[in-house]
Amino acid sequence: MAAGISQHGMWSSKLGFVLAAVGSAVGLGNIWRFSYVTAENGGGAFVLVYLLAVLSVGLPLMIAEVLIGRAGRESPINTLIDLARESKASPAWSLIGWSGVVAGLLILSFYCVIAGWTLSYTVTYAQSMFAATPAIANPGEHFGALTSSTSSLLFWHFVFIVLTIGVVARGVEKGIEAAVRFMIPSLFLILVSLVIYGMTTGHFGTALTYLFSPDFSKVTGSTLVAALGQAFFSLSLGMAGLMAYGAYVPDKASIPRLAGIICAADTGVALLAGMAIFPLVFAFSLDPHTAGPGLVFVALPNAFAQMQFGNLYGLAFFVLLAFAAWSSTISILEGGTAYLVERGLSRWLAATLLGGFAGIVGIGSVLSFTVWSEVRLADRNILDFTNFIASDLMLPLGGLAIATFAGWVLAEPLRRNQLADISDTSYAIWKGLCRYVAPILIALVFASGLGLFG
Repeated sequence: MAAGISQHGMWSSKLGFVLAAVGSAVGLGNIWRFSYVTAENGGGAFVLVYLLAVLSVGLPLMIAEVLIGRAGRESPINTLIDLARESKASPAWSLIGWSGVVAGLLILSFYCVIAGWTLSYTVTYAQSMFAATPAIANPGEHFGALTSSTSSLLFWHFVFIVLTIGVVARGVEKGIEAAVRFMIPSLFLILVSLVIYGMTTGHFGTALTYLFSPDFSKVTGSTLVAALGQAFFSLSLGMAGLMAYGAYVPDKASIPRLAGIICAADTGVALLAGMAIFPLVFAFSLDPHTAGPGLVFVALPNAFAQMQFGNLYGLAFFVLLAFAAWSSTISILEGGTAYLVERGLSRWLAATLLGGFAGIVGIGSVLSFTVWSEVRLADRNILDFTNFIASDLMLPLGGLAIATFAGWVLAEPLRRNQLADISDTSYAIWKGLCRYVAPILIALVFASGLGLFG
């Protein structure tokens, strides 16, 4: 069985793991998607449902992933093989690890396309940081020019892939932990400064009401599914990244306590993002229902173009987005890299091979904006189809399998030993959530992804 130290290295402290796991969870979806989904699904009522979803699904599943990772001290694939053997279960449970790694690479392939846009905008705003004229005078034209240029999209896509490989290749402490120790505090600092600016717009109260005032008349079955989906995907569950990170957690660290801190930080980032974005949306009479790329890459630059120090604000905002995306892509690549290192490859070669593979697969997503824009797979363009396979199908199935393995299959002594610091009552509650509640709710997310109900 695994010793107390992973061959890949260890986090130098509990803080190192927390920062890395927060970085894994916090991504582009926290910055814009949470605010939009909240506003469209009952404001404060949705936030309450979301918090309940985090507690009933997100937290117990995160504990399960980290628990499995620390119990095995290897890559997700080999950890699951060893723990299944010790639990006298089928080695086929290692398919959870394989599924997580494959889903992660598929997500990485298109995530870096969108993340590359944040780098492009960062450079544009940096070049005009102190200029008297707006960095982007016509955001609609600027965004259209970027997304219609195959060469620009490919360039920024592969720049982001290379940045991700560069961190993972340097290892756990010198690469991942060193990067997140800089990025995550910087991310929070920038986000808080943007919220403070939002307070000066005169529309902060309106934004708070819009986002958080409960309207229970808007809460429907689809609202519940939206909250579950947001909780599940926002916390980066089901892709084995947290399992890989769990392998580097010290033995004496409390997994439930650390998982609680991570869930709270991830939710905090989402709420702060709403408080930073929507005061600007109202202050400059923008459409609050503009979602996705339109909100971040068109509507907000319109606001930056009209405000004092808009270029500086725009630079800070897109640096924030880039850091959020980068910290997420690092965790996605780590699980597969750890497995190849255990197979005898150097970490540099392993990270480069997997990152390069994701980069090549991502060319299809790049071209879905340009020369392959008419190509359809199951009535979706290439990027949306890849997202559907990875996010809507593979991640919920992976999460369901992780909950089942942790709650039912893993030998009781292995399971209880990893949670030795909590009471029998707390342990029983966690096990019940893993065995019964989380699987049912995850199945709802999966059914929604298949379009079985609205």
